[in-house]
Amino acid sequence: MKITNLILGLAAAGLIGAGGFGLYSMGMNRGMKMAAPASGGDADSAGGKKVLYWHDPMVPGQKFDKPGKSPFMDMQLVPVYADGDGDEGKVTISPRVQQNLGVRTAEVTKGALAPAVESVGNVAYNERDVAVVQARSNGFVEKLYVRAPLDPVRKDQPLAELYAPEWVAAQEEYLSVRRLAGTRLEALLDGARQRMRLVGMTEEQIRLVESTGKVYPRLTVIAPIGGVVAELGAREGMTVMAGAPLFRINGLDTVWVNAEVRESQAGEVRPGNPVEARTPALPGIAFKGRVSAILPEVNPTTRTFKARVELANPGGRLVPGMFASVNFVPMARKEALLVPTEAVIQTGMRSVVIVAQGDGRFAPADVEIGVEANGKSEIRKGLQAGQKVVVSGQFLLDSEASLKTTLARLESAGGAPGAGAPKDGMHRGRGKITGIDAFRGRVELDHEPISSLKWPAMTMGFSVADKASLAKLKKGDAVEFELRGEPDKDGSYVIENIALRQAK
Repeated sequence: MKITNLILGLAAAGLIGAGGFGLYSMGMNRGMKMAAPASGGDADSAGGKKVLYWHDPMVPGQKFDKPGKSPFMDMQLVPVYADGDGDEGKVTISPRVQQNLGVRTAEVTKGALAPAVESVGNVAYNERDVAVVQARSNGFVEKLYVRAPLDPVRKDQPLAELYAPEWVAAQEEYLSVRRLAGTRLEALLDGARQRMRLVGMTEEQIRLVESTGKVYPRLTVIAPIGGVVAELGAREGMTVMAGAPLFRINGLDTVWVNAEVRESQAGEVRPGNPVEARTPALPGIAFKGRVSAILPEVNPTTRTFKARVELANPGGRLVPGMFASVNFVPMARKEALLVPTEAVIQTGMRSVVIVAQGDGRFAPADVEIGVEANGKSEIRKGLQAGQKVVVSGQFLLDSEASLKTTLARLESAGGAPGAGAPKDGMHRGRGKITGIDAFRGRVELDHEPISSLKWPAMTMGFSVADKASLAKLKKGDAVEFELRGEPDKDGSYVIENIALRQAK
C-alpha cells in the first residue's frame, strides 16, 4: 500500500512519466532478481520476520531448513516465522505457573549407557567334562565299589573289580615264552606282549606281570576324573562284553547355567561376556564365569533364547537343578545423547519430549530412543546436547501444546469444528493455472486459501476427474474448482469440476 500511494503521489505531481515508470519497474525487477531465498534463522525480505523453518501444511510435523518443493505433495513448502501463527505447537507459561505445576527440567547430556541384563536359569552338568568307563575285555563283575548313581568319586578311585579269563591265557603265554632258554626269543616275547595289549591290558599292568612273573586275572577299574557317577551300568555278578559302558562320570569343577534371555536383549549378550551368578541355596556367594555360547534357538512361547554360561564351581557347591539368577556385564557402547527416562512420553506410535526453549516457552519434539538403563534413555535422533527437557509436568505441557495446535487450526479454518465445511462433501476454491497436462489429467494451481480444508494459499498439483474439461483451459487462466476432501490412493487430491472464473 505504501508503494502504491507513493506512485500515485509522484504521478499527481507530474514527476513520473512513461519513461520514469519504466525505470521504476526495471529497478523493482532488478531488486527482486537479486533477492536470495532466506534460510532458517534469516529474516524474511518481505515482512522482516525471522523464518524458523519451512513445512508442508499437510504434514506439519516434518520441518525443513530450506525452502523448496514438498516431498509429500505437489506444492511449495510454507515458511513458519518466529512468534508467528504457524508455530502453534509452542506453549508459554509464566514462572509462577511453572512452580505451581512442579515443572522441572534436565539437560541433554552425552554419555555411554551400560544396560544391565538380568536373567534366570538352572544349573546343569558341563557336558564337556565327561568321562565314560568301558570294559576293556570280556569278563565278570566280581566286586563293585560304587553302587548307586550320583555317588561322588575321586580321581583314580577304584570303581569295580572284573575277572577277565582272556587275560589269564595271554599272561600265561608270555610267562611261558620267558621261561624258554635261547637267544632268539625276542620276537616271541614281543608277540606275547602285543597279545596282552589286544585283550585290554594297560602298559602298567604288562610291566607288573614282567616284574613279578605272576598272573593277574582280575582288573581293577578306576575313575579317570573326579565328579559324580551320572550313569551306572554295572552290577555285581553280571557278565560284561568288551566295550560295554560301565560308568559315566560327570566332573563338577565347572558347571553350566542355561540362562533364559529375552529376545529384545539379544544385542546385549555375546559369547565372552563376564557374568555373575547367585543362587538362593548359597546366599551371599557370587560365582564368576563367562558366556560360552548363545544357543541358536528361540523359544516360541516365552520369546527367549538360551545363553550358556560356564561357572567355576570350587568345592562342587553348585549341583545340577539349582535355580540361579545371572547378571550379564554388557559390552562397551558408543557415546550418545542421554535424557532421564521419565522425560520421554510414549504414545504408542511415537516418542515425544518437551523441550524448554527459555523465557517460559516449551515445545514438543519427536525423538527416536535407544536403550534404557539406570533411569536414562539413549536419544538417537531429535535432540542436541545442551538442550533442556521437561522431566516433571511434561504431560500437562504436551496436552496444552496439542490443544493449542488444534485450536489454532480451527481458528484458521473459520472457527468451530465444521465451520465452512460443505454439506455436499465438495470443497470449493479459486486459483490460477500455472501448469496443465490435459493428456494425463493433471493441473497445477496457484490457489487462494481454502478455509473448509484449513489450507493456506499455495501452489500444488491436482488430478482432474474429467480430463475433457481441461481442453478449454490454458496456462494463466483464472479458474474456480471443486475438489474432494480426501486424497486418492496415490496421495493426490482430485478436482471434480473446474471452469473459467466468471467475471463479476
